[in-house]
Amino acid sequence: MIEIVQSDITRLTVDAIVNAANTTLLGGGGVDGAIHRAAGPELLAACREFCGCPTGEARVTPAFRLRARWVVHAVGPIWQDGRRGEPALLAHVYENALQLAWAQGARSIAFPCISTGAYRFPKRDAAHIALGVLSRYEDAFERIVVCCFGEEDVTIYRDALGVGA
Repeated sequence: MIEIVQSDITRLTVDAIVNAANTTLLGGGGVDGAIHRAAGPELLAACREFCGCPTGEARVTPAFRLRARWVVHAVGPIWQDGRRGEPALLAHVYENALQLAWAQGARSIAFPCISTGAYRFPKRDAAHIALGVLSRYEDAFERIVVCCFGEEDVTIYRDALGVGA
């Protein structure tokens, strides 16, 4: 079952939380900055070892001071016009994050709304892409959470899932 919640992803108790990371993996604004602050400086040190991550891919680190066991750093696409592979890259990053978490032994995972903030991916399109991928993994994970920052995102994702408010 996929849950849509409005919460602070750093406070969720799940095996893995997904970070909407940039290609450097060295922190940034939004959820990326919040996760780095909550996890502590050890997270930055662990991320430095990767020397970055290409768009559409993901990397995993320990979660350090977070309630989760792992952080999956997922690099979503920056929206340009939708004709440069952005939808496929977004689907690919969700798929990669799920596979990495599963390989670590995670059975519960929480995702932010990847690429819909500073990367400007249209929220409704992103919701349908994300939920399409996540729904294929419902039987593999005990719990899949889409953690939304604002009420608008909750409404969009619940509408896309067909559950309403």
